[in-house]
Amino acid sequence: MREIYADNAATTKLSPEVLERMLPYFSEVFGNPSSLYRIGGKAKEALENARDNISKNLGAARPSEIENADGIGEVGNSRCGDIMKMYIKFDDNTISDVKFKTFGCGAAIATSSMATELIKGKSVDEALQLTNKAVMEALDGLPPVKVHCSVLAEEAIKAAVSDYYKKRGIDPEMMIKN
Repeated sequence: MREIYADNAATTKLSPEVLERMLPYFSEVFGNPSSLYRIGGKAKEALENARDNISKNLGAARPSEIENADGIGEVGNSRCGDIMKMYIKFDDNTISDVKFKTFGCGAAIATSSMATELIKGKSVDEALQLTNKAVMEALDGLPPVKVHCSVLAEEAIKAAVSDYYKKRGIDPEMMIKN
């Protein structure tokens, strides 16, 4: 009798062409893309190129940075490895643009995306009122093991607004209550 393995979500057979293209990243360019070492920089460049190619092939715009952002916040969770970077642009105290880069699981990406949708067009004060619970509700919930992703999204907004205040010479601790 032939054995069937039904967990294809965890292990998908790799085509020989894909394996050939990826082999250098298993043996030569294997650094952590978040690392400050040279090999980490090479890995980050390869990762960014791969993301650009995937986006191009799917015909999708890739959420990215905002040039000359008014506030940039980066937060992470050392236990799971998720990292969120949020970019905010203000126009007269209103968030005119907000984008993110998230390195992590699907829940981390979803919460980052939803948080940006929920604060765009809002005032600074309204954006600071956004809670992780509101992000989860907007996503119709998260599994308990992924709640920390919504907390990161809330923290990323606060970090970006904090950076906005610092750039203007304002003490963010006076403006942002945790």
